[in-house]
Amino acid sequence: MSEKVEEFKGVIGRTVAESTPDWPEPASPGEGSPNVVFILLDDTGFGHFGCYGSDIDTPNFDRLAGNGIRYSNFHTTALCSPTRACLMTGRNHHAVGMRGLSNFNTGFPNCRGQISKQTATIAEILRSEGYNTIATGKWHLTPMEDTSSAGPFDQWPLARGFDKYYGFLQGETHQFCPELFCGNEPVDQPASPEEGYHLTEDIVDRSIGYIRDQQSAVPEKPFFLYMCFGATHAPHHAPQAYIDKYKGRFDDGWDKAREKVLARQKAMGIVPEDTELAPPNQGVQEWDSLSDDEKRLFLRHQEAFAGMLDHTDHHVGRLLDFLEEIGVMDNTLIFLMSDNGAEGGGGPIGVMDTMRGFNRLPESLAESVARIDEIGGPTANNNYPSGWAQAGNTPLKRYKKYTYGGGVRDPLIIHWPAGLEDKGAIRQQFHHVIDIVPTVLDLLGMDAPGVYQGIPQIPIQGTSMAYTFRPENADGPSRKETQYFEMTGDRGIWHKGWKAVAYHRPGTDFDDDQWELFNLEEDFSECHNLAEQCPDKLREMVERWWVEAGKYGVLPLDDRMVELFRAVPRTFSPSNRRRYEYYPPVSHLTSEASPVLGNRSWVLSVEVDGIDQKTEGVMVSFGGNTSGFAFFIKDQQVIFDYNLFSTHYRAVSEKGAAIGKAKLGVRFERIDTAARATLLLDGEPDTIVEIPRVLRVISALGTDIGRSGMSRVANDYTGRFPFTAEIRRLVFDVPKRIPGKEETARIEAQAAAELARE
Repeated sequence: MSEKVEEFKGVIGRTVAESTPDWPEPASPGEGSPNVVFILLDDTGFGHFGCYGSDIDTPNFDRLAGNGIRYSNFHTTALCSPTRACLMTGRNHHAVGMRGLSNFNTGFPNCRGQISKQTATIAEILRSEGYNTIATGKWHLTPMEDTSSAGPFDQWPLARGFDKYYGFLQGETHQFCPELFCGNEPVDQPASPEEGYHLTEDIVDRSIGYIRDQQSAVPEKPFFLYMCFGATHAPHHAPQAYIDKYKGRFDDGWDKAREKVLARQKAMGIVPEDTELAPPNQGVQEWDSLSDDEKRLFLRHQEAFAGMLDHTDHHVGRLLDFLEEIGVMDNTLIFLMSDNGAEGGGGPIGVMDTMRGFNRLPESLAESVARIDEIGGPTANNNYPSGWAQAGNTPLKRYKKYTYGGGVRDPLIIHWPAGLEDKGAIRQQFHHVIDIVPTVLDLLGMDAPGVYQGIPQIPIQGTSMAYTFRPENADGPSRKETQYFEMTGDRGIWHKGWKAVAYHRPGTDFDDDQWELFNLEEDFSECHNLAEQCPDKLREMVERWWVEAGKYGVLPLDDRMVELFRAVPRTFSPSNRRRYEYYPPVSHLTSEASPVLGNRSWVLSVEVDGIDQKTEGVMVSFGGNTSGFAFFIKDQQVIFDYNLFSTHYRAVSEKGAAIGKAKLGVRFERIDTAARATLLLDGEPDTIVEIPRVLRVISALGTDIGRSGMSRVANDYTGRFPFTAEIRRLVFDVPKRIPGKEETARIEAQAAAELARE
């Protein structure tokens, strides 16, 4: 299959009577072709589904498993964007340019932060063959600095094969107050948290709505739905009733939870009878050694996580009910999976604000306990302790990002009543996320294009799993022989039942990494390192890793992670600019498309017209209710609020803004790790507030101009609190370095002069 100019096969004469018309056949996958649905969860571990041994209620996931096939030897890349790139293309993540997150571009082909145009996505292929294509939820496959209303849009969902898109573009979002896009446009969420809004329900509502429209208009065409949840990525947000449901469920603690999950997994046949629990991960304490406050806090975190997963399962059930209601469930091919293992980023005690880690501000136990009732709700940005993540990955070791089982071994359920004979079965064959696309193409009788839109294509690198559908192959060997792993320097390779893994400590020499060797046919959970007993086998496996690395573009090895968020500025990147000038109304800016203000000094200047004694509202807001800043007028006072993880530092004007036209602003001076903010009224200093710590990373939520975001930085107002006068221009000036007084004065004078010219 390739894109080509349609050839006219009729005859064109001088008149219609002398001519023969030609109507090219529209693309069609053929009568009876199934609908295809990918349901992707985020940071959900091997042992988190009920049908994989969990104590969390997932009746709808279990329903799919009971009428489908569960896979116990399915693998991902250990991180979200790379797994999604594999899932979309059927190729390895390095080969398509997604070595790490789509936030990263290292300048090497394996890490461009986007999917190469040499690899058509499954959506592009299916749309070319006559499918309607729909994407909802998390995307995270666009370079993050390209997510403003200016694009470029060539890596947004509509440009990579989807007819419809509704969701969020970044790696995580607030589940009660998300940053939403419809097509290529930022949009407001349809309701507030107070009105019961939650992103998971919204994603399923949109998915059902798009399918309803499509099936009502052209039921002859099949559809492809790519539905990706924010769940169960932090923040772990859920309606209160779902959190309350789990009160007392986990009181025995994570050690006992692991034992119970493993026992259920053995009884189900998900793992062999001789499977052992991997040793506790580093930093995870024994449950019985914890204090009462620690136990109470950690249980609440797990109850919120369980509520989030249960809530997601409920809404997936609504989609399944709808497919049954319209009569298409039997011939819909569903893949339900996670993008990597459970995440241990919450650390030993969990966090109330995930952004604190980016700001190197650890939380104390006392701080977290004081806010325990907020966990799971809209005022927290919570993530559970790593001990619960370890339990979610039962029986495996480590977490998301690592190339051990806890990072790469994940649940997969395939459901297709019309095409599966062995319903309710479990399959043990080794497979990887790159095998999903070739499976779909195999089942649909399609080939991947050799050329797409004039661009030669990299061949599919995965192996079809369709053979596992047949009962006669239930206990047969895997038809996949080899799969490498690499994530931020950690390495691994599986070959015919053996696995070698090398953990890499960032900043150390790769040659110093110690490889471990496991026989997964006898050691499901990687408990017994055979490197010393089988040195020849280990050497063979390591050599094979290097061969695979060369074959699929893994090199150069790179162990950077956080440094890459701003490592290589793009041509039109916000990080290249020293002046940000806006003419409201301006669409919402994601955090990556916002002014780069973290850990530095800046000057904000706002030219306002039409001020009177009733003027109020937000002029600019960056962030949300756990961190960020807002500049607004309320009760005739000009206010700057700096929200440092729910502690507010405020400068409130001693006099109000001038009636009519006014120039309002803030001079923000970084002083070592602290800051000083000065209100400016018509260029003159007014009130000063001292801030004990400057934010390095302000927020995962972005910027709103002329109103607040739905997650409010300040507590003075409700709703969006739109500005009631006219903002003619809003400017941030940012120096290249920490300024002294002279530099600050120069920036301020330049900003005032620019405003005066208008």
